[in-house]
Amino acid sequence: MTDVTHRRTSVICLAAGALLAAAAIGAPASAHPLGNFTINHLVKVTLGPRDLRARYVLDMAEIPTFQTMRARTATGTMDAAQLRAWAQDEVAVIRPALDVEADGRRLDLAAGRPVVATRSGAGGLPTLYWVDEFRAPLPSGVRSASVSDGSFPGRIGWKDVVVSPATEPTDELRRYPSALLGSPRDVTGVAIAMTAAGPVVSSVADAGAAFPSSTQPSQLRSNTLSDMLAHGTSDPLIVIVTLLAAIGLGALHALEPGHGKTLLAVSLVGGRATPKQALLLATGLTIAHTAGVLLLGVALLLAARWIVPETIYPWVTLLSGLVVAGLGAQSLARLIRARHGDAHAHDAGEHGHAGHEHGERGEHGHEHGLGIAGAAPLSFRGVMLAAMSGNIAPCPAALVVMLAALTLHEIGYGIAVVVAFSVGLAAVLTGLGIALVRGAAWISRRPFFDKAAAYAPFASACVISVIGAVLLGQSAAAGLVRGSPIAVTAAALAAVAVVALLPGHAHTHSHAQLHREGAPR
Repeated sequence: MTDVTHRRTSVICLAAGALLAAAAIGAPASAHPLGNFTINHLVKVTLGPRDLRARYVLDMAEIPTFQTMRARTATGTMDAAQLRAWAQDEVAVIRPALDVEADGRRLDLAAGRPVVATRSGAGGLPTLYWVDEFRAPLPSGVRSASVSDGSFPGRIGWKDVVVSPATEPTDELRRYPSALLGSPRDVTGVAIAMTAAGPVVSSVADAGAAFPSSTQPSQLRSNTLSDMLAHGTSDPLIVIVTLLAAIGLGALHALEPGHGKTLLAVSLVGGRATPKQALLLATGLTIAHTAGVLLLGVALLLAARWIVPETIYPWVTLLSGLVVAGLGAQSLARLIRARHGDAHAHDAGEHGHAGHEHGERGEHGHEHGLGIAGAAPLSFRGVMLAAMSGNIAPCPAALVVMLAALTLHEIGYGIAVVVAFSVGLAAVLTGLGIALVRGAAWISRRPFFDKAAAYAPFASACVISVIGAVLLGQSAAAGLVRGSPIAVTAAALAAVAVVALLPGHAHTHSHAQLHREGAPR
């Protein structure tokens, strides 16, 4: 069998596994099990009669490794000599971050000989593995000691400090047990009391935000794309299979929790969207997701030393929460003012318009979208803004595809794969939206609909407001907003209520204006 046949067979097998058995397969063999963003570190402490030894193990996943190498070389790769130089320089980073004390006095650590190796990650991207052993003399008669690891603050990953003879479950970060991937260790220090029976150890957990596991099936499956892309573009069949797999994996990715499906559904229904508008929304979601991947990829190329990619996601959540809560508050305010008669005069009375709309529903309901009586809580422009605000954050696996393409000098191919992934994601989201629009149109023809129609705009605007407030609460959980997530969510809802109840000026629209409002802008 020729090399080309081998390559075709391997890529087709990858695609088949990704598309047909995606719900059951594990991570690709080369992908980092804790996720592409993680920086994982372990300190193994050994107490001797005269000294304390701290063996430090560092395991960097694909994206931080790319950042590290890109910061030192223009090509983003390092040869053996450059790796040794980096390993020696890393001592100056790790040693100050290790705080070792005996009876309250800080001990000076002496470094050993650092050892570094690279391992193959997703899409052929390397990962870094660094080990060094630090020593410090122990004064005689020591009653207590402590070891604290403050390296890489703010970076997500496995963090552990253990004291011999206790063991740890990863074989020095070489193998992570599957049972622990959903709840990685988060220990950054130990306190040790010396007793006649031996040392008594208590652990100190990280005071920062809890590490959100990145090992969901979506990322594990999507890392397959990086491995497929690494086969290159020399064989057209391989390229076609890879692009089809990208579409399929993007579709599967959209079916999993998240991606603003609730927000999308409520926005489409509340905004009187038509199937045509839902298709336009699919285009917007594809562009938003692809642009997010490209922008973050370019940022990593130009400023790898200063960018912490995983910190971007909480900021996107914060921005999305502000946008969505603002849209919900604006919609509620308009509806409340219209109900209280604060609107200006218009071409047709509100009740007359409702009757006219109801009368036309059977004749051309497909043209009117949902035909809900009263003011629509969102224009189509608002629907686009709300839905896209929750989908602009790039999928980590798509970002790895882009970085792998940059490393392989296949930028155009990488963009095509990311676009295909985004098309699959947006197609499923929009398909769900069209189904909801059609379902709502069917419900609108039922006899009981008229009674519920008066409350539908309010319910839609309220749900949108709640989603925005919850997103703001999630940004508090990430440390971007002071206060507990519950308190921030409650404060956001209170702010929405204040905005909605403020006296103001609202325009209700004629029947023709509502048609224009529903049209794409």
